Amino acid sequence: MNKRIVAVATLVILAAVNWAIWEKERHLAEGEVVYLALAPVDPRSLMQGDYMALNFAVGNRIRAALRERERGNETANAVNGRVVVSLDERRVAHFQRLESGEEDLADSEMRLRYRLRNGRVKFATDAFFFQEGQAERYAAARYGRFRVNDEGEPLLVSLHDDDLAPLGEVKR
Repeated sequence: MNKRIVAVATLVILAAVNWAIWEKERHLAEGEVVYLALAPVDPRSLMQGDYMALNFAVGNRIRAALRERERGNETANAVNGRVVVSLDERRVAHFQRLESGEEDLADSEMRLRYRLRNGRVKFATDAFFFQEGQAERYAAARYGRFRVNDEGEPLLVSLHDDDLAPLGEVKR
């Protein structure tokens, strides 16, 4: 009887893990492409290891809007929300407003989920990891390319330069 329970539990766990993988792969394949401009971050992160700490210009605007909404009160340390951004002709996102409900969007707008943790706004991640010895390749990064699903959840795909040329070899 115990072997049967272990076998069933193992199958359920494997099914759940594979379902999660399938959903992420579908998100990467079918999500809408949007670029978020990088904001200055501590450049030492490139030298500390094989990753780049990420901060986004839209995230800075979200923090300012949250402070304005609170009118001088300290913003909560942990907030989940959605922001409305407009997309220009290159699909670069520009802050419009914090979402206040299910308001209708213009054709050039979309919603993005964000998380505020310890005073920093995160879109999917706050770091980009790369192969050892490749820091110089990513030093020119100015944009993060994301795939966004119907719920507004972004997944970081790659980093790009000023001309939106990819800096890595990932093609999605």
